[in-house]
Amino acid sequence: MPDIESLSINTIRTLCMDAVQQANSGHPGTPMAMAPVAYVLWQDYLRFDPEDPIWPNRDRFILSAGHASTLLYSMLHLAGVKAVNRKYETLGELSVTLEDLHHFRQLESKCPGHPEYRWTSGVETTTGPLGQGVATSVGIALAGKWLADRYNRPEFTLFDYDVYALAGDGDMMEGISSEAASLAGHLRLPNLCWIYDSNRITIEGNTGLTFSEDVAGRFLAYGWSVHRVSNANDLDLLREAFDHFKKTTDRPTLIIVDSHIAYGAPTKQDTAAAHGEPLGETEIRATKRRYQWPEDAKFLVPPEVPEDFKAKLGQRGATLRNQWMGLFGAYEKQYPDLAAETLSIQRRELPKGWDADIPTFPADPKGLATRDSSGKVLNALAKRHPWLIGGAADLAPSTKTYLNGQGDIGRDNFTGRNLHFGIREHAMGAILNGIALAKLRPFGAGFLIFSDYGRPALRLAAIMELPVIYIFTHDSIGVGEDGPTHQPIEHLPSLRAIPSLIVIRPCDANEVAEAWRVTMEQQHEPVALILSRQALPTLDRSKFAPASGLRRGAYVLSEASNGKPEVLLLATGSEVPLCVDAQAALKQQGVEARVVSMPSWELFEQQDAEYRESVLPAAIKARVSVEKAARFGWERYVGLEGERIGMKTFGASAPLKELQKKFGFTVEAVVSAAVEQVHKAKPSPQS
Repeated sequence: MPDIESLSINTIRTLCMDAVQQANSGHPGTPMAMAPVAYVLWQDYLRFDPEDPIWPNRDRFILSAGHASTLLYSMLHLAGVKAVNRKYETLGELSVTLEDLHHFRQLESKCPGHPEYRWTSGVETTTGPLGQGVATSVGIALAGKWLADRYNRPEFTLFDYDVYALAGDGDMMEGISSEAASLAGHLRLPNLCWIYDSNRITIEGNTGLTFSEDVAGRFLAYGWSVHRVSNANDLDLLREAFDHFKKTTDRPTLIIVDSHIAYGAPTKQDTAAAHGEPLGETEIRATKRRYQWPEDAKFLVPPEVPEDFKAKLGQRGATLRNQWMGLFGAYEKQYPDLAAETLSIQRRELPKGWDADIPTFPADPKGLATRDSSGKVLNALAKRHPWLIGGAADLAPSTKTYLNGQGDIGRDNFTGRNLHFGIREHAMGAILNGIALAKLRPFGAGFLIFSDYGRPALRLAAIMELPVIYIFTHDSIGVGEDGPTHQPIEHLPSLRAIPSLIVIRPCDANEVAEAWRVTMEQQHEPVALILSRQALPTLDRSKFAPASGLRRGAYVLSEASNGKPEVLLLATGSEVPLCVDAQAALKQQGVEARVVSMPSWELFEQQDAEYRESVLPAAIKARVSVEKAARFGWERYVGLEGERIGMKTFGASAPLKELQKKFGFTVEAVVSAAVEQVHKAKPSPQS
């Protein structure tokens, strides 16, 4: 009879291979090879209570090598992790049942192909594209240090959790991992441990085809502590490595684990595992025989295995969690205000009076760049929202996102509110996700053109329903002389194409203020604020509709003087004032126009049909949209016969006024298009 350690590890391995075979899809090799690593970590080190998988001070385990998802699902099942609903209430049923493993990769199973946050309790983050998991872990670890510095007090250590991320060769090759590791080393995050499964296999073959660098040397250069485990099956060496991490207090740790991608199996396993293929019944039987496992048994879980997990991980986790809850009770009595803050953080609640200082901007023909008004609003919010933190990818002076008087987050002080990401847009996006997963409210800023660099992480925020805030400035050809490489063209429609991402492009300072109100109220949707570099007039709201209309996505900013518009002028951002001027010019020609400010398509689509009809009446066919971006998508609102004034090419390097004339963003161009639309919409004499 094998000892309990061998029995448990082989249970993990056989569950993984059976699930992949049952699905006829998936990656069996890495889960089988890393089973000893996961076993030792969970059973001997992880501070995690399966009965309460959202306990705030739990250690986090992130499977960055998400294709090896059966490893995590097997651990969740064997550990008896309980499910949590969308209200973060523990339901009492298992997060992953044996039936779920039977339905690995099938519709509605709690065991999808890659781990998905909010779908399966115990999954700390969605890890799809390689590198995202390890990069996100930096944000979770950073948030842990921030929480500790703000809320811990003598005799009250509320936050001291560790973050473990299991990565593979693919994670190490992706550029985002280098960005994130560099910043983590700079910040000296001692609560961060990456475990690198060095199995030297990728889909195309041995990593020697493309990957010959000294990974240990690279991480030493980043400022990490590096420890090597020469055999993934040596449990004592693994414990020595984790002990090394626990003793390291001045930097993050990389544990390099040398493994064979499918322990004890013939070459066919390497190929199948790397290519995401089942092993096949013959190979599975042979492998189980090697494990001294019943060859015909499928999804076998010897009862002593979950019992042992309960006795070790379960008992340790319950003890630590209960101690923490008792500590928090005493903390509430001594520091009631701080305790209330931590509860609000966990519930994603806004602090009381959070919007009390948001300014109202007076009418001003010269106005402000929306990046400038946004900076004023952001600083007003920061004074009343203590856990609103963030920064820019080396662009805070340009994006106006520095929080005045709030201090900087640095390696020796995490109590600040300004986070300097350096020129690392992709890692910034993933780190923001990690901070949001720790329930703080993060924002990150950059130029709109560089949103492409962080798109995979931004997309994952939408998938995970995380209320991350993106501040993208320099939003159009208004960038001017910097030229087409820095002038965003296709970026607005491409961001609008991402499900669950709210995109808002305000037209003036008061729309900016309202945009921030809407943004801060989101609990499960990320928001991208699209802001200008150039000054925009602050509209006189005694003459125009109030900026509160922004929260409905689109609203009638300026109605036709007789209340009977012949043509609709639709615009966002800097093009709204242009349409206001065109409306006045059309009036002089006897044409009545309605100006619709349409800052957020997503918010508009959330409105009921009656409201949408009131803004864009179906009977009015003459329509013109105006936006300094690719025209793609506007036909949705102006119709196939409507006129879309927008960019058909990339921009050019020239002063703004010259660019506006060249690309048709003038009052004359809008008036001409509107008049033509009115003529086209008039019924012909024959009809």
